Amino acid sequence: MAGRGRASRLSVVALVLLLVSLVACGGQPAGGSAGADLQRVLDRRSTAVLDRDRAAFLKTGAPGWFENLRGVPLASWSYRVTALHRTGDEATANAELRYRIEGYDHAPVTVGRTLTLSRKSDGHWYVDADRPAKKSSQQLWDQGAVTVVRGSHSIVLGTGQSSEALHSYADLADRAVPAVSGAWGSDWAGHVVVLVPGSVGGMAGLLGSPASQYRGIAAVTTGEVGGPPTAPADRIIVNPDAYALLGPLGKQVVLTHETTHVATRAHTNAATPLWLSEGYADWIGYLGTGRTPAEAAPELARAVSEGRVPEDLPTDKDFGFSGDATNLAQAYEGGWMACRLIAQQWGLEQLGQFYRAVGDHRQRAGSVEGAMRKVLGTTPEKFTRQWRDYLRTQLG
Repeated sequence: MAGRGRASRLSVVALVLLLVSLVACGGQPAGGSAGADLQRVLDRRSTAVLDRDRAAFLKTGAPGWFENLRGVPLASWSYRVTALHRTGDEATANAELRYRIEGYDHAPVTVGRTLTLSRKSDGHWYVDADRPAKKSSQQLWDQGAVTVVRGSHSIVLGTGQSSEALHSYADLADRAVPAVSGAWGSDWAGHVVVLVPGSVGGMAGLLGSPASQYRGIAAVTTGEVGGPPTAPADRIIVNPDAYALLGPLGKQVVLTHETTHVATRAHTNAATPLWLSEGYADWIGYLGTGRTPAEAAPELARAVSEGRVPEDLPTDKDFGFSGDATNLAQAYEGGWMACRLIAQQWGLEQLGQFYRAVGDHRQRAGSVEGAMRKVLGTTPEKFTRQWRDYLRTQLG
């Protein structure tokens, strides 16, 4: 099973508190001399990261994750202090970290960090620790040394993984990108960023959520849903534990599914129901595989054969990762069957036009109704009846 976050989980909303309005513990503004000194330290730290200069980095504080990050191709890296809490020669700072992966991020990824600092006998401040802020997700280098593998249409970053394993993900992604472009079109970046942590726990850390939510999920895609072309690149985050249980076809379907989410991001927003975004991603994922409806939708086929044909298309709530696994599988399968019906009844081009028309509405109310009327010449009520009949004939 694969999935897509409905909001940006990697990106942290920028804090809008001005430094001059923040007050440190001693009643001194964070933007005062201590804040200015800290910002200068972090500026030097950023330069050292970009220059791969370990000696310069150590002059700003503890080595921390510096070596873990060494292989990551960075186009930019900077901090902005947003709050400072100081007690004598010790301090805790909140900061925004903004960074870009070279060749992939058109805008910086912004994440919250918490830094602990101390002032040494020489009077200078040093960073003792730099970790994710409360309620912020980890970055891959927080979890260990990052290995980087480049494909023709992808870059794969992993921790706790062999180079051979990461190359296998790059191969999957490189096959997925042309497949998605062939069905969706070329109006997207045409490459993907894949993150492969060491375990499901690492995946959960990157998403800032409990591992229990992702144990049966092979991968998710995170990014700015509905974001502009200048947004940071989406990240496909793999659960290596669940991925290892898949066969070759399943692994390819999952990577192609997630790549579809990357390609359709600019046209996916609050107006897009999950049955469409997930169903469309599965539809492209299964294209050309030769899988029959009964093979690709076994849980729904079982329900239909027992006379339990769904009354309605899956709701967004049906796609919750923490719910019943069978119901979740049926939701994905129901969305896939809906998109398969559109492709067969109206055509491949109309399916893509329908997806875009729904997203163009920008809000949920009326989005599906308007797109069905405009592109398919039908109504949600008529389409649902067709879909239920389609389930009976294909899966009964």
